[in-house]
Amino acid sequence: QVQLVESGGGLVQPGGSLRLACAASGSIFSGNPMGWYRQSPGVERKLVARFSGGDSAGYADSVKGRFTISRDYAKSTIFLQMNSLKPEDTAVYYCFLTVKGTATTYWGKGTLVTVSS
Repeated sequence: QVQLVESGGGLVQPGGSLRLACAASGSIFSGNPMGWYRQSPGVERKLVARFSGGDSAGYADSVKGRFTISRDYAKSTIFLQMNSLKPEDTAVYYCFLTVKGTATTYWGKGTLVTVSS
């Protein structure tokens, strides 16, 4: 069973930064699509950033130039560095991992990011 555990959320002022982390069960970390979604109240969950399986990353237009996804293979962990945060970035951020070649996707429980003055 895959487990994804997020951390790093919190309250930050507009223009500030946060770094989220997602630790995954190590045995299937490598080579599988993995990344971050977010969900605000009353809004469907939306993709923020992802690795498709290799080292190429993709981003939602709304976060390009401000957010950076990265990963540490040794620690089976991915990160989301969020800079220049805006109030509209406020959401619960969920880590996901899709087992390559299958329809199986695992989710973390989410971490809340609140951007407010």
